[in-house]
Amino acid sequence: MTSGQPRPQLVPYLLLMLAVLSWAGNWVIGRALRFDAPPVAITFWRWAIACALLAPFTYRDLRDRWRHILRSWKILCVLGLLATVFQHIPIYAGLRHTTATNGALLNAASPIFIIFLSVALAREKLSARSVIGSIISLGGVLVVISRGDREVLRALSLNAGDIWVLVATLSWAAYTVCLRWRPAELDHRSLLTLLAAIGVIAAAPLYALEIASGQVLVPNAVSLLGIAYIGVVATVMAYLFWNGGVQQVGPARAGPFMYLMLVFTPILSIIFLGERLQLYHLVGAVLIVAGIYLTTIRGTNVQTT
Repeated sequence: MTSGQPRPQLVPYLLLMLAVLSWAGNWVIGRALRFDAPPVAITFWRWAIACALLAPFTYRDLRDRWRHILRSWKILCVLGLLATVFQHIPIYAGLRHTTATNGALLNAASPIFIIFLSVALAREKLSARSVIGSIISLGGVLVVISRGDREVLRALSLNAGDIWVLVATLSWAAYTVCLRWRPAELDHRSLLTLLAAIGVIAAAPLYALEIASGQVLVPNAVSLLGIAYIGVVATVMAYLFWNGGVQQVGPARAGPFMYLMLVFTPILSIIFLGERLQLYHLVGAVLIVAGIYLTTIRGTNVQTT
């Protein structure tokens, strides 16, 4: 092995970093496409591309396990809707009105929503530390959506984009909690293929309605390259990078890499979108991360996977 090649023990960590960097790029490109591609169009083509890329590699496994698929069709439909239509349409709708930095910060609070839904849906029990951590993280969310201005909260004059992103974050949290009921016979790639197909089917009529309303995809270099990135890099490649890294180092070591989203997204947003990092971004990020640290890293009674 030459000195110019990464050491084997570094490869999984590089994969995890590339996955998070790819997802950070999704927020930036989603914001950049706000004038050229409506939300449903981005969502439809994102999952159509992903499905087309994955299907040739998972077709045989899906064919051999069709009985398990039919037996679990209800939960698969729920998972498919939560992971695609209910998550990504609100994200891209939200990015029309809020910055990529704001969106990524709010999305970083998803572990807190996962904990709340684990309590509500799976009847998990919260420790005192979890409650305190959740309150701290929610405080960070309030700082971000209020832009650090208490009058915004008092007047309830919240940015519509932030609300849409929170809806998407809640959908992802629900998806994560519901994964415990997925059919165990399906591996991760086959499951992703099914979810992508469900997303395409569910988004198709919404896409038709969007076109009928006059919101159409503008086919230029920005929109086509942007959607290609979202479908290929931010969906398929990022998923494979992440799973490859997690498989080698384990979820406990991989989980904290998601915090890099709070670093990568602002940097990319400043470089490519000209966004500015504000004091409330920093305060909100510190509170969100601190709360998540208390509730997840240092141990709770809630299982989030």
